[in-house]
Amino acid sequence: MKTRTIKALIAVRSGSVRVENKNVRPFCGSNLLELKIRQLMKVSQLDGVVVNSNDPAMLEMATSLGAETVLRQPQYASDTVSMSEVYANMASAMECSDILYANVTNPLVTLESYEKAIADYLNLTIPYDSLASACSVKEFLWLNGEPINYDPAHQPRSQDLPDISKLTFAISILPKSMMIQRKNVVGFTPKLFTMDEIESWDIDTNLDFYVAQNLYQQLRINNRQLGDVI
Repeated sequence: MKTRTIKALIAVRSGSVRVENKNVRPFCGSNLLELKIRQLMKVSQLDGVVVNSNDPAMLEMATSLGAETVLRQPQYASDTVSMSEVYANMASAMECSDILYANVTNPLVTLESYEKAIADYLNLTIPYDSLASACSVKEFLWLNGEPINYDPAHQPRSQDLPDISKLTFAISILPKSMMIQRKNVVGFTPKLFTMDEIESWDIDTNLDFYVAQNLYQQLRINNRQLGDVI
């Protein structure tokens, strides 16, 4: 008998500021929300896909594609609400033991990566309590006028910089109870799931959107396993 249930959570809202209507504007013959729903519906280890939104049109689209839906209350869809409160609220509305939080703004994540991430999560051992996607950062970083990851007097090659990772939030998997308690999609001691720069690509600006479209089309041509409508 199955004791753990994992559902994907897709959070989208109306009112995107930097990239207007980014969740549903035309993208490679579809849109980011539809592509992500269709992709996650193909992930065999998932017990469902839930779309949480304040936008009735997005929820209607999700329903037509076979996803579960949750109507988000207005106070959890404003530009001023703390994301911590939003995370806790969304997790509370889920009916499962574990949550895979997936952003539509990471359209280049492959089916293989979702499936591998879930497999890794289900096999976590102490001290790890969650899984979070990450990408390596090999850049010369400064803070408050000072270098923080290299010595300018003995400057290394970029490939020899320290192994620093940044969280990408493309894939986050954790127990529902922990998401509510921590009010975050990253646990206390996450195992980092490293992905390359392409899969980690996040749409935050109009330039990001344009680049993602071109990369998506090229990857589709090269038969990369995006799991989209094609």
